[in-house]
Amino acid sequence: MSYIERYNNWVNSPYFDEETKAELLSISDNEKEIEERFYRDLEFGTGGLRGIIGAGTNRMNRYVVRRASQGLANFLLKVSRYPSVVIAYDSRFKSREFAEESARVFAKNGIKTFLFDELRPTPELSFAVRYLKCDAGVVITASHNPKEYNGYKVYGKDGGQIPPDIANVVLEEINAITDITSVEVMDFNEAVKKGLIEIIGKDVDDAYIGVLKSLSVNRLPSEILDKCSIIYTPLHGSGNKPVRRILKETGFNNVYVVPEQENPDPNFSTVKYPNPEEKSAFELAIKMAKEKDVELIIGTDPDCDRVGIVVRDKKGEYITLTGNQTGCLLMEYILAGLTEQGRMPEKPFAVKTIVSTELARKIASAYNVKLYEVLTGFKFIGEQILLRDENGDENFVFGFEESYGYLTGTFVRDKDAVVASMLIAEMFAWYKSKGLTLYDALINLYEKYGYAKETLDSFTLTGKEGLEKIQNAMSVLRSEKTVRFGDTVIKAIRDYKTGIRTDIKTGKEETLTLPKSNVLYYETEEDFWFCIRPSGTEPKIKIYYGVSGNTDDASEKALKRLREDVLSKIKPLLE
Repeated sequence: MSYIERYNNWVNSPYFDEETKAELLSISDNEKEIEERFYRDLEFGTGGLRGIIGAGTNRMNRYVVRRASQGLANFLLKVSRYPSVVIAYDSRFKSREFAEESARVFAKNGIKTFLFDELRPTPELSFAVRYLKCDAGVVITASHNPKEYNGYKVYGKDGGQIPPDIANVVLEEINAITDITSVEVMDFNEAVKKGLIEIIGKDVDDAYIGVLKSLSVNRLPSEILDKCSIIYTPLHGSGNKPVRRILKETGFNNVYVVPEQENPDPNFSTVKYPNPEEKSAFELAIKMAKEKDVELIIGTDPDCDRVGIVVRDKKGEYITLTGNQTGCLLMEYILAGLTEQGRMPEKPFAVKTIVSTELARKIASAYNVKLYEVLTGFKFIGEQILLRDENGDENFVFGFEESYGYLTGTFVRDKDAVVASMLIAEMFAWYKSKGLTLYDALINLYEKYGYAKETLDSFTLTGKEGLEKIQNAMSVLRSEKTVRFGDTVIKAIRDYKTGIRTDIKTGKEETLTLPKSNVLYYETEEDFWFCIRPSGTEPKIKIYYGVSGNTDDASEKALKRLREDVLSKIKPLLE
């Protein structure tokens, strides 16, 4: 069907509710908007669905969610005799509605469904899949995206996000549903009465918090912890209760919550973006920290899988740490603690993504921990736990990605801001007991391993035209085999789409071991790097940069030069 035919079907079919029809009729004279909403189905990728809330096949709404759920149900019924699913959701618009719609579809298919009684963090959903011995999990969230978005993430029975091969099979099942009006649902109350939907909460919470507390590295006495004050903000999301609970139960009694950001709010009314990667998200927290003379601020995103921190430096200024900096601080703290206490397991390994700092490699090497690299996306870190720890003879100790995601332990198979908040607070207290701040610890890290610096540029190009520009830019870079960006000379190119690394001088080609992905990674003559990748969940193209030097100033200048050179080539391609 054409986009006009799809539009007319949604307007005229009795399957769709009146609210949906009214929304669509309001754009009846705007053909471009109709095309944007109906020219395709909202893409189901390895991260599931994510899109702007609204009526249409290319939007997030109850009908698109139903279709995805039916496709997942069809898949589960083929691989399991009596499948079960657990569903969680965050504080976004329509999150509860989408969660219930999903549960109604699964119930109609005879699939036992566990649904949380209120919003919960994404990592708790990952834990719940394994704890309840389910075949799959679904979480309704758009993570740190703006308020207009929502999403649908799918987890496998190992508690990790489904990998690309499984996602492709689920996608085939979804695509096989050509008539969205054919998807049936069961009445919610009827499903509850029949035991097909079971509401869950406290028991899973208690089990989750219990295993996370077991991952503490240093148990510190109350006289130290009582000297540690922390500002926490859940940024209107699902972290409020679990993060405050775990900090309280691990001895942190002086935790102040930013009142304006404490309660769930789908408008995220106090921030431009509910993203702890953005310093602006911490404005209220920093103001509160100054008033209360607090050294550490912790902030989590709406579904509480990412965490950002702000620390106070020697001048009394509040510094927002990058995901790479926090990741390396945690890595050093955990690996050093396990080593000193004789608790480092045999064959330990850590995991980072290809766009995360190379400083992690030096830290892992210092503690004889093997470091594996994976593609961008925490699902690939979770996959390594399944392959090497659960099904192998190695032991996972830590994983992180530059986009503010961290994990230790194997109870959860996704980035976990609850356990990360606990360890950040504990790390803060441990260094404080040594007379050091977290800022001091960061400088000591650089002095020990070298001054690594990283940054990121992200370009959003909305709509169909934007996607075409992004695709064209990647095509041009590949076809030209660009070996010079301004004054920066390229030593080697890793093309993860073809799976080949090419040495520019010799022309020698090596096979890359990671899965195929639309990513170009450049190694420079100076042993710096940058990486270009379109986002898998948003209409964005991202450029990551990494350098290292003997001093902070040298690294800062090198990073500035590299970024300018790369953008001189990339920007014109996106215009």
